[in-house]
Amino acid sequence: MSDRNDDINSLAEQFRTDFSDTLEQVARVIVGQKEILEGVLVCLFVGGHVLLEGVPGVGKTLLVRTLAQSTSLSFSRVQFTPDLMPADITGTTVVIESPGENGRTHREFKFREGPVFAQVVLADEINRATPKTQSALLEAMQERSVTVGGQTYPLPSPFLVMATQNPVEQEGTYPLPEAQLDRFFFKLLVRPPGRDDLAEILERTTGASAAAPQATLDSSRILAHRELIRRVPIAPSVRDYAVRLVLATQPQATTAGRSFATPMVNQYVRLGASPRAAQTLVLAAKCRALRQGRVTVSTEDIADAALPAMRHRLIMNFEASAEGVTADGVISNIVQTLPLEGT
Repeated sequence: MSDRNDDINSLAEQFRTDFSDTLEQVARVIVGQKEILEGVLVCLFVGGHVLLEGVPGVGKTLLVRTLAQSTSLSFSRVQFTPDLMPADITGTTVVIESPGENGRTHREFKFREGPVFAQVVLADEINRATPKTQSALLEAMQERSVTVGGQTYPLPSPFLVMATQNPVEQEGTYPLPEAQLDRFFFKLLVRPPGRDDLAEILERTTGASAAAPQATLDSSRILAHRELIRRVPIAPSVRDYAVRLVLATQPQATTAGRSFATPMVNQYVRLGASPRAAQTLVLAAKCRALRQGRVTVSTEDIADAALPAMRHRLIMNFEASAEGVTADGVISNIVQTLPLEGT
């Protein structure tokens, strides 16, 4: 175990440097929003997709584009609209004609890649597309591949979907299905800037020139860091805390005759978090431990990831909507009341 920790320690310093440098480059363009920037970078380094929710004009699209520029990753943007079709995202098979023998025209079928074949894919206003089009991303996000006409095509690596949605405007939108929400590693809430941040935004965007990020990472380094994060050890008791956090979101669920759900969960939650939430908690906690110079995961690391990892995975019932109870409130209550040590 000591040799393993020494090996991780030797690589962790490079990870912390790359994380810090990338954060600095993105922050040259994006004012404030440190928590959001860190959450997006966690998703990048662990290999998870992210859903950014915020009102128009808070920099969601700019953040995604800036991240791609600072990491030397290929980038594509898909503007989701009601008339967007699945083939507009995944690509389609087309007929290519060319001169053949004896004056005949030679025809062959060729797959033309869609915008999903990029390393960073911005799904802008994803909830404006119909469910049929939204479902085109399901296989890409989970399997990192696309199947068209019975043929499966692998997507580039690393592959990251960053989707945005507007929480206010409801006309002409289609709520994301539970299966798609569950495939997002984090859901991050982008708040409007405060007084000082807004003044800094004006200074940067209405002056003579705007700052541009410099590339600090490449694909190979990102993939190496992903492997490093997965090698960080986690104690069984800490892993059990992540398991109990997820079980505590499931109303009326019992394990070995015992329920971990709080009274608030039983009253307001219709459907709790899935096993993907537990995977998210552990991977995000490992990343946080490395960033703080540790090679072991603590329960604080798990608890720190609870809100972004589970807020989009809880389905609230009608009573919660009527009384204004949110998923964030339920998760915060679980974190505050769940014992750190299991019994």
